[in-house]
Amino acid sequence: MDFDFTEDQQQLREAVHRWVDKGYDFERRRKAVAAGGFDRAAYAELAELGLTGLSIAEAHGGLGLGPVEAMVVMEELGRGMVLEPLAQTLIAGNTLGSWAPGALQAAWLPRIAMGEALVVLAHQERKARYRLDVCEAIATQGAQGWTVSGTKSLVPAGDQAEALLVPALANGALALFLVERAAAGVSAAGYGTQDGSRAAEIVFRDAPASLVTSEGLPALEQAVDIGIAALCAEAVGVMDRTLAVTADYLNQRRQFGVPIASFQALRHRVADMKMQLELARSMSYYASLKLQAPADERRRALSRAKVQLGQSMRFVGQQAVQLHGGIGVTDEYIVSHYFKKLTQLEMTFGDTLHHLGEVSARMQDTAGVFA
Repeated sequence: MDFDFTEDQQQLREAVHRWVDKGYDFERRRKAVAAGGFDRAAYAELAELGLTGLSIAEAHGGLGLGPVEAMVVMEELGRGMVLEPLAQTLIAGNTLGSWAPGALQAAWLPRIAMGEALVVLAHQERKARYRLDVCEAIATQGAQGWTVSGTKSLVPAGDQAEALLVPALANGALALFLVERAAAGVSAAGYGTQDGSRAAEIVFRDAPASLVTSEGLPALEQAVDIGIAALCAEAVGVMDRTLAVTADYLNQRRQFGVPIASFQALRHRVADMKMQLELARSMSYYASLKLQAPADERRRALSRAKVQLGQSMRFVGQQAVQLHGGIGVTDEYIVSHYFKKLTQLEMTFGDTLHHLGEVSARMQDTAGVFA
């Protein structure tokens, strides 16, 4: 199988890399964190690069690119720990493009592609514990259309978004709705998260909603799988920079008159970090390539990828902190921020233990070495 990237994909990677390197350094990120974890100006710059319309069809003003291009972009954004939730834009663009009626697509996809509207997925509930089929939010259809009532937690940049994709029970079955944040009956309480980004608790009280699809569970599963693939790619970028910074530190830090990178025990630990990074990279490729597979195959693949990424993120983050010593946990030094980012990514869209259970539950009779 050919894993080489095309020339266009390489150019896309270089364009995003240049922006991260020159336009989104650690100090700019610090200021964004201090300001609340979301920088509208930075999101506008992503839009200027065409990234907000990356996976949206050209008919709606997007670039019409696929999962591999999204993976390339998310890797580079991961290297800069970019706070602005482009992964949510990828989810919204794909979900609306695949499931929404034509009028809803025409109303929202061009705005998303231009960066004028941030639309995020609001699916987490307190009792769900990562399960997508557990939902207490209720949708009711009346003379004026649909309304939604319920509470959603940990909504990425939820108090900054223009609209939210909200799963809710309609006549006992899960459906997916689009709700404008400024609509009557919507209240959002934003807060910072451990990695410096922004999330919100959102309460809906008979909030006007537009039906995206009555097939809510398949649509939600696809949306979350797109999010997992984007997360895997982002994590590879974070781990790549974490390893590079750690290797630089070992080459600069001296003990007994020599760089500590010359100590064999530490070299072995760096080699183990590199191995975990490459395992994660290969599973990130696997996740992105499986996004267009049939639903059952896609779901199995994305859970497998999330298990490996979770293990790799934990190992690389912990080893980086330990190899740096005390400085590795200080707020002034970038490694502590990489560690927090990896820790939060590990728990997003289902932690490692949850996806290990998913892999086990979806294992078929032919699975194993004798298949």
